[in-house]
Amino acid sequence: MTAPFELSRIKTPRFDRCRLCGADLRHIFVDLGMSPLCESFLSAEQCNGVEAHFPLRALVCTECFLVQVPVYVQPAEIFGDYAYFSSYSPSWVAHAERYCAAITCRLGLNERSSVVEIASNDGYLLQHFRPLGVPALGIEPAANVARAAIRRGIETRIEFFGSCLAQTLVSEGRTADLIIGNNVLAQVPDLHDFVAGIRILLNPEGVVTLEFPHLLRLMADAQFDTIYHEHFSYFSLLTLQGLAARHDLKIIDVEELPTHGGSLRVYLARRDAAWPQEPSVARILAEEKRFELDRIASYSAFSERVKRTKRDLLALLIGLRNAGKTICGYGAPGKGNTLLNYCGIGPDFLDFTVDRNPHKHGRFTPGMHIPILPVAAIDVARPDYVLILPWNLQAEIVIQMRHIEDWGGRFIVPIPAPRIVEPEELGR
Repeated sequence: MTAPFELSRIKTPRFDRCRLCGADLRHIFVDLGMSPLCESFLSAEQCNGVEAHFPLRALVCTECFLVQVPVYVQPAEIFGDYAYFSSYSPSWVAHAERYCAAITCRLGLNERSSVVEIASNDGYLLQHFRPLGVPALGIEPAANVARAAIRRGIETRIEFFGSCLAQTLVSEGRTADLIIGNNVLAQVPDLHDFVAGIRILLNPEGVVTLEFPHLLRLMADAQFDTIYHEHFSYFSLLTLQGLAARHDLKIIDVEELPTHGGSLRVYLARRDAAWPQEPSVARILAEEKRFELDRIASYSAFSERVKRTKRDLLALLIGLRNAGKTICGYGAPGKGNTLLNYCGIGPDFLDFTVDRNPHKHGRFTPGMHIPILPVAAIDVARPDYVLILPWNLQAEIVIQMRHIEDWGGRFIVPIPAPRIVEPEELGR
């Protein structure tokens, strides 16, 4: 008689090594199935062809607690023709303008200072230093996006940033009093080369500011749709502190921001710089420890929360569709494509989605092939419900689209828990 199979005999596979500390990766944070690249929008002709899908599985390191996605596609393939232009979000441009004014005052920047932004996109941020009289250089690997910044008169180098480029800049006599990296650290597969480059380029008393979605908020609010192939890593302050220390950098301050569902803006300097550490650092590290981000067991419950969110969203959409209601989407962001593909939401649920970015009009979302139209299409179709895919911008979107209440339209917000909301509720 064959002995019954014992679950204890199942071996845990080793997926890869941690890109921060090198430890074996064995612990799955969440498995979102097979998914295409979230910014690879398709033409009508391409919808009839073969579309590449890759495993979208986030792992967590049991040693340094970095949450990470294995590299299936190199950044050069992702950013060859990039569809994301930061300037199409007025709230994000305003966020950048406030930052430029505040950091100029805080650091005492002037016409003799040097500012470098890594992943400067279309110049949405650096344009605000010009009226302040502060020289700035942008570094942006996506040529089509960088050209938009160059047309604005913003000096921009079309390259990937790392230690090699940093050394080249230094050899040209360029160093930085301020280095800015907004939502770029997650998109770097080689963290150590990237941070080494920052250390090389930074002046002895210079400051680095990095903004990124806070892993604590991702976990607390089930923000699984912020996980996609173009984002290789997801950070807590605890993990970033370990990364900085490996490159002789120290965290001197940190701010909590509402952007992207809850982000951190971390200030770093060289370890031997005179900058003191502000109390905010200890406070947020203590908050992360209360949330037990330094214990692997804390990461285990996330996957079940994600499955529940998927079931609840599908139940809501199925109920509305069965009742004869019409639904469209608002936005075609990367996070929206993770949500659509994981939940299997296609044209059978959403008649179309709209986006303010004209580069996406007439194209189709990756995987689910939902047509992307101009925003005015909502006024023509007058849908009963609008699913807000960039839920982090829901207040901005409701201000733009509040008039859907004229025909009885309502919004659906999918994260952290799917819910129907009246236009006036989000408009307050």
